[in-house]
Amino acid sequence: MSLEKNYNYIDREKSWLAFNARVLQEAADESVPLLDRLRFLGIFSNNLDEFFRVRFAAIRRLSLSGKTGEKVLGGISAQQLVKDITDIVIKQQSESLKVLSIIEKQLEKENIIIVDENELSQEHQNFVHDFFINNVSPELVTIILNDLDEFPLLKDTAGYLAVKLVMKPDSKSKVLGLVKPKKEIRYALIELPKNINRIVVLPAVGEKKYIMLLDDVIRYNLNSIFNIFDYEKIAAHMIKITRDAQLDIDSDMSKSMLQKIATSVKDRRIGEPVRFVYDKTIDKDTLAFFLNRMKIESTDSIIPGGRYHNRRDYMNFPSLGRFDLLYQQKSPLPVKGLSLEGSILSKINQKDYLIFAPYQSYAYLIKFLREAALDPKVTSIKITLYRLAKNSQIISSLINAAKNGKRVVVQIELQARFDEANNISYAEQMQQEGIELIFGIKGLKVHSKICVIDRLEEGKTKRYGFISTGNFNETTAKFYTDVTLLTAHPQILKDISKIFEFFDINYRLHRYKHLIVSPHYSRSKFYKLIDREILNAQVGKSAYIDLKMNSLSDFEMIDKLYDASNAGVKIRLQIRGICSLIPGVKGMSENIQAISCVDNYLEHSRVFIFGNENNPEVFISSADFMTRNLDGRVEVTCPIYQDDIKKQLIDTFEISWKGNVKSRLHSDKLDNKYRGRKENETIFRAQHEIYNYYKKQQEEEINNKF
Repeated sequence: MSLEKNYNYIDREKSWLAFNARVLQEAADESVPLLDRLRFLGIFSNNLDEFFRVRFAAIRRLSLSGKTGEKVLGGISAQQLVKDITDIVIKQQSESLKVLSIIEKQLEKENIIIVDENELSQEHQNFVHDFFINNVSPELVTIILNDLDEFPLLKDTAGYLAVKLVMKPDSKSKVLGLVKPKKEIRYALIELPKNINRIVVLPAVGEKKYIMLLDDVIRYNLNSIFNIFDYEKIAAHMIKITRDAQLDIDSDMSKSMLQKIATSVKDRRIGEPVRFVYDKTIDKDTLAFFLNRMKIESTDSIIPGGRYHNRRDYMNFPSLGRFDLLYQQKSPLPVKGLSLEGSILSKINQKDYLIFAPYQSYAYLIKFLREAALDPKVTSIKITLYRLAKNSQIISSLINAAKNGKRVVVQIELQARFDEANNISYAEQMQQEGIELIFGIKGLKVHSKICVIDRLEEGKTKRYGFISTGNFNETTAKFYTDVTLLTAHPQILKDISKIFEFFDINYRLHRYKHLIVSPHYSRSKFYKLIDREILNAQVGKSAYIDLKMNSLSDFEMIDKLYDASNAGVKIRLQIRGICSLIPGVKGMSENIQAISCVDNYLEHSRVFIFGNENNPEVFISSADFMTRNLDGRVEVTCPIYQDDIKKQLIDTFEISWKGNVKSRLHSDKLDNKYRGRKENETIFRAQHEIYNYYKKQQEEEINNKF
């Protein structure tokens, strides 16, 4: 029985929260090394911060506008969704506190002890006091609130201690002999310094290692901060505010895009509050004081939490030399047939290569750019940049190329969410070095991952380049799974050159013979590919679609996949995050299976496989099947023509599909049920097996040499 119209989709926000629950599952999983469990807890917290700053903020704006938004939200009103999200998050927060408590107890068994201000030995007391005086106190911002006309602006997602001081009775009350002299209460606010590591390592005692959070270092030294006040009781509880992160771009034509984004990023600090998290043990009068002074109403998302917030800091929990409590780091493998010693360009001139990071070394891509920067025959480099590493070797290579007289053209996306400040800094640096910058297209983010270089060979221009599913970021390449195609295919690279022409002259639309490019062609092309599978199924031919991506939430695309399922097309989906499609419903999606893998690496690659009568067409893409990717961004999907690379992508899809350790089933229950193993089925952990797949290739190459 098919579902009613409004129940054909899973709400994207609830689906995202289910994804974050999968991250929390990793923190709770006792088979995951202890320190990595803390890391997953940090990722869970960081994800939640970003969710509230972006998605929840957007739903809240819609809710306050008085509109229901049911059409865009798939049948649920914005007002109801705000309530549902708050309820789900409160439950998840409670669960995360239980998980943290379990992890802390297990760490203690491993002689890693997290102590608070009431659990310090004499030796540690002296250390903590000295650490506070020498390192923390000079950085501390403390504000007495009672007499301020205007409440200070709390920074987005920063940590604060809300301090309550109960003053001793004044002398006048004593003289009058009052039985219950009036006690003045003062409130204060302490901002946790961001430039001091929140996780403080105390001196070890024998085999035992001790950790203290910066919050508790401050709590232990409250008297040093407030010793000028004659108080009889003091308490400090954590609070945190999350603000709407939407950028309001100035329409002033006299300002450059760089200036507009920079101003908007600064203005983000005064965005509307969308979440207030507090320590649930805080005194009621203290909580009421802060909510009242901060003008946080009951319509806002007010979340009771534990003693500590900003658990994202656990992402950087120190190893303490206990590498046995961390995932074993596997060295990235070489790419078969490529060497970092010789010329990359000469190899690519002969055939295409695929880099699958982090299983294989990302150094080949850096080598490509460094070689292009030095090669006298290279005349130009054009590249799109979205999220960059803090100390980017990509930027270093591009500057090197400019210094060597190459024409370097960089399309840098200044509106890459939460990376705006970093990208502005790099943009200014590149401008100073003479690099030509393109700041995007009005109304469109540039999310494509492309690069093309021109090289003079025998009096003619020869192009080389690469196309990726992920950002050109050598830091995230260590733990994001992404594929990058290195190619000298002239027609594909001609299409990439046309995209850069589009960046320069936006009103001129190009036809692309090989690439599928958003926002103009992706939706219609994917529909045609799906329709072909539908026609094949209808005449009894083999018909299947295998899709791997981060998110699937576009209702029209989902309807198209439902149509394919009803025609008999076998569809397998590997969707890491949001999946608004409901699989396995008779009469709607009975031929669709959908899984999500959350493991040590973040699944990030987008790979699309269409059966084509058992002669599969394979694509890699920067785009998910989300409305923004299909209709509101510049995205690039690239066909794979070379048989050995096709085989790699099909093989690795199959390996991922067979995973029975870290794979969960997507369903409308949002219960994150593990796929599980059949009786006597061998344990098959997909990410480990993909590494083994490429390791076997490396071993075969070595054996063939001898």
